[in-house]
Amino acid sequence: MDASLTDTALLDIVQRQTVRYFWDYGHPSSGMARERVGGHANYDLAETVTTGGTGFGIMAMIAAAERGWIRKAALAKRLQRICSFLIASPRYQGAFPHWMNGTTGATIAFSPNDDGGDIVETSFLTMGLLAARQYFYTSHPALARTIDGIWRGVNWAGFCPVPEKMMWHWRPGNDNWAQGLPITGWHEALITFVLAASSPTHPIDESAYRTGWKTSKTFYNGKEFYGVRLPLGPDLGGPLFFSQYSFLGLDPCGLSDSSADYWEQNVNQTLINHAHCVANPGKFRGYGPAWGLTACDKQGGYDAFSPANDAGTIAPTAALSAMPYAPELSMAALRHYWSDYGGRLWGRFGFYDAFNETTGWVAESNLAIDQGPIVAMIENYRSGLLWRLFMSAPEVGEGLARLGFSRATV
Repeated sequence: MDASLTDTALLDIVQRQTVRYFWDYGHPSSGMARERVGGHANYDLAETVTTGGTGFGIMAMIAAAERGWIRKAALAKRLQRICSFLIASPRYQGAFPHWMNGTTGATIAFSPNDDGGDIVETSFLTMGLLAARQYFYTSHPALARTIDGIWRGVNWAGFCPVPEKMMWHWRPGNDNWAQGLPITGWHEALITFVLAASSPTHPIDESAYRTGWKTSKTFYNGKEFYGVRLPLGPDLGGPLFFSQYSFLGLDPCGLSDSSADYWEQNVNQTLINHAHCVANPGKFRGYGPAWGLTACDKQGGYDAFSPANDAGTIAPTAALSAMPYAPELSMAALRHYWSDYGGRLWGRFGFYDAFNETTGWVAESNLAIDQGPIVAMIENYRSGLLWRLFMSAPEVGEGLARLGFSRATV
């Protein structure tokens, strides 16, 4: 593949090809993002749509519209279809399930205890919807009002059996919350607390963030790995989606609270992940030029890879979605995947989900939650578009202030 492309041209190609996952492969009835294409699955690939992946896809499609690859009016029409589907589908305390049938709206169980409302996936969806509300506020006010109604309908407080504890799941009859799974940090769910505190209708008590989120044994860290200090999270930082999913819309630049500077947190987790791949203690083939450990497909299944759980499987989304935090390292990985792997790693929706050079395996699959961050985070690196849109929602600023965040001018 053409190694002479400029960085700008290559980023255009990657974003434009990757967003096709959502625009071309979106469910024909609902417009929602399908969970995956290809790979191993025990569900109906054609019908299973994902709420969180749809939120990521909405942000990716906004970036494409702003760059002129999708007509803005056509995107507005797609979003109205998505919203109409969501309004007509079952909700649980106003929240949506992790998976749904893209034609009927019926809930599809993600796990035995995740067959009702999933507040974390709902927060990823809501993040995308609020970015869209801000984007279309002037040009398509009816769409903005529809989105606002969905946002106001989520009962975030309904996922708190007591004020200081927020649960991941809720379903009818789960009054004892035995299977609710408390949301404690550090991981990808920061955005859930930000939105729950920002709600104009059903906000959570701040103690759910200050006590529930921050009391996990893996919240604070403060140790150094590969010479880099890690403020928060498990040793060696965990999978890279921790620094990406919440931050498709939540701008970490200058963002801090009493626990951390979130730009430092995300940059340093990225650098530790990269340094681990360069050091390559597992002696896997391809590490160094290829780097980035996160949740992705593996041979025969799916896993959340990290420096503490490394099996030689690299996901392109990990380095590409880290573009704002380590642009030179991310661009080097992108050029390696593009130029050195040729067509082996490239398909109709951009780079395949994962590969393992040691075993010679390539996934030949794509997942919504991996494709969306590639487009969105590259766009945030290039223009800051999605950060500006989401952070322009007045409720978000109010919610951050309620939780004790401050934003420095950068």
